[in-house]
Amino acid sequence: MKKESVPLLDPNRQYVIGTAGHIDHGKTALVKALTGVDTDRLPEEKARGITIDLGFAHLSENITIIDVPGHERLIKNMVAGVSTIDLVLLVVAADDGVMPQTREHLDIVRLLQIQHGVVAITKVDLVDEEWLELVSEDVRSLLQDSPFPRAPIVFTSAASGQGIEQLREVLLNELARVPSRQDTEVFRLPVDRVFSAHGFGTVVTGTVLGGSLKSGQQVEVQPSGRLSRVRGLQTHEQEVGRVRVGFRAAVNLADLTLDQIHRGDVLTEPGRYQPARQINARLW
Repeated sequence: MKKESVPLLDPNRQYVIGTAGHIDHGKTALVKALTGVDTDRLPEEKARGITIDLGFAHLSENITIIDVPGHERLIKNMVAGVSTIDLVLLVVAADDGVMPQTREHLDIVRLLQIQHGVVAITKVDLVDEEWLELVSEDVRSLLQDSPFPRAPIVFTSAASGQGIEQLREVLLNELARVPSRQDTEVFRLPVDRVFSAHGFGTVVTGTVLGGSLKSGQQVEVQPSGRLSRVRGLQTHEQEVGRVRVGFRAAVNLADLTLDQIHRGDVLTEPGRYQPARQINARLW
């Protein structure tokens, strides 16, 4: 099925899905089966056969999938990917079952208070029905302490195509249940990717968590306090004049070099936020 045939849900909103799961459980292959996009873009990722950095693909005109790495040493990249998502796609390989990073990623999802999820059990063509039933029971048990204990579980195989259409339908149904983000009316965009585009200069991407942003507007980069002007905006590879809360955005910034802004920085309205050096926390 082509991306154009996927329903738009609410055309006035954008939705972000993030993958989660253990290394080599088939997250990237599943995203490619759903979207046609191979999110492993780095030469090292191709050579090693694992996801290292965040990857991005579009399920439709207003649905983005962020593919995250599963390796335990790349957990900070995983956190950057899922921190602003609406729904998590938890991937568990049928031949491996629940593994350490399955649990760790689900713990992170719980801490970030992501309330909606779908489970894809992948590589089902490699196991028999009896083993698949055992894995399903383990997954259902794991979900009991999660924010979505009754999340749908879909059996899939990226190699054969089994379950891909069903998974797409389930994702759309679950996204339809996700409430709109509450708008603080103050612009804020955590940066999850920084790169240079030929002829444009520095570009950052992220999800707008509050307010809106227009081309030509001035922004402040926190925590450095550097100021910049928005040269251009894109959402889902389309040039736009404005992005608002919930939108994925690519922001072309003037007068900033690649070493002056980093993943984890936040674009804000000038003068509205200040970095803090202390926090109050309750641990339990």
